[in-house]
Amino acid sequence: MEKAKGTVLKSTGNEYTVRTADGRQVMCKLRGQFRLRGIKSTNPIAVGDHVLFLPDSGQGYGSITEIEPRKNFISRKSINLSKITHVLAANIDRLFLIVCPCRPRTPIGFIDRFLTAAEAFRIDSTLVFNKTDLYDETNRQEAARLQEIYRKIGYRCLSVSAVTGEGLEELKSCMKGKVSLMGGQSGVGKSTLINAISPGLELKTSPISDSYEKGRHTTTFAEMFPLAFGGDIIDTPGIKEFGLIQYEKEEVGHYFPEMLALLDQCRFSNCTHTHEPGCAVKEAVERGDIAPSRYRNYISIIENEDLNLKDWMLE
Repeated sequence: MEKAKGTVLKSTGNEYTVRTADGRQVMCKLRGQFRLRGIKSTNPIAVGDHVLFLPDSGQGYGSITEIEPRKNFISRKSINLSKITHVLAANIDRLFLIVCPCRPRTPIGFIDRFLTAAEAFRIDSTLVFNKTDLYDETNRQEAARLQEIYRKIGYRCLSVSAVTGEGLEELKSCMKGKVSLMGGQSGVGKSTLINAISPGLELKTSPISDSYEKGRHTTTFAEMFPLAFGGDIIDTPGIKEFGLIQYEKEEVGHYFPEMLALLDQCRFSNCTHTHEPGCAVKEAVERGDIAPSRYRNYISIIENEDLNLKDWMLE
């Protein structure tokens, strides 16, 4: 039987929704002897994976036999198994990290961890400051300070609102023709924003808890959706904590662009930017050329500290 090619749109346990080149959707399961070489994770196949499968043989499901090599993927620590990763999505063109200074407030430590993971796999990242219609003067000032930090590094920053329509056309132009992943904490408005730029999708949304100003998990599984204006969007479950897989200390600085740019100016080629003399990065922090918050988060990552959200607000 001839195999077909497809892209995984959704993974729910041991069942996968696969889209073929002609747009059909086929429910598939893994073949018994299937193994994913080289990647240890809780989920052998992720949304965005390109797979080969045998069409339905009369049992109601196709059978996935092979996964094609991934261009990239983004992962986090498994919630219950700290030494095993969970792949959020694969084969991503662009990452859109949804940020809010209010209801709920996004910790800067969360932002830096997510960007570090994206840099590790060379995924272009854009910060999307959402819910601008809810900002008071303090929120506006905080958003402006954050945007100044990240634009200086080279990240694109957008200000958007699903309520007023601010920035939505610019956001759509960034996504057109791309496979985009939209990430962020619970309640930052990912699903509402996707509905605003592609209304036909009608994704489920939930209000913010008034007592804790925390988001409620609306998206249960990562899922890819076609955008009406061209391209695909991957909606991911909200993440209250984002634990990176553990990197070697010497490599983490490579994923902070402002630190990587100074690496050849450090006295030692394997400088960890912590205790070594002649460190150009530490000197840049002292001069104010590198944001202290970025350096603190860098130290937290190389020390493999778990992210405690209340400790990582922008000071």
